[in-house]
Amino acid sequence: MLTVFGLKNCDTCRKATKWLTAENKAHTFHDVRKNGIDRAMVAGWVQAVGWETLLNKRGTTWRGLSDADKEGVDEIRATDLMTEHPALIKRPVFDQGGEISVGFKEADKAALLLGYTALIIH
Repeated sequence: MLTVFGLKNCDTCRKATKWLTAENKAHTFHDVRKNGIDRAMVAGWVQAVGWETLLNKRGTTWRGLSDADKEGVDEIRATDLMTEHPALIKRPVFDQGGEISVGFKEADKAALLLGYTALIIH
């Protein structure tokens, strides 16, 4: 089963779930803000794709953090920040039987439909 993790108001998450529905690909959506997320899950994603890939530094949540919070970010600090502020997680995150990918681009579509184990990470 494919699980899409993201925010319900995220345009990319909406595009991804709409596309999956149109392609008749069974999936569930997990809103990381509303339904929550725990540190173990974020840490697992970090191990799968790397914290640099998972941490969204382009959004308003990142810009709203204090300089002290942003300074010296490493894997542990990034994991803590993403757990505390789920909007810092780059979206969407796809979990397809334990295979994790991040982002929704044209190149990802075949892997999502066919369940490839080598999903593309952006």
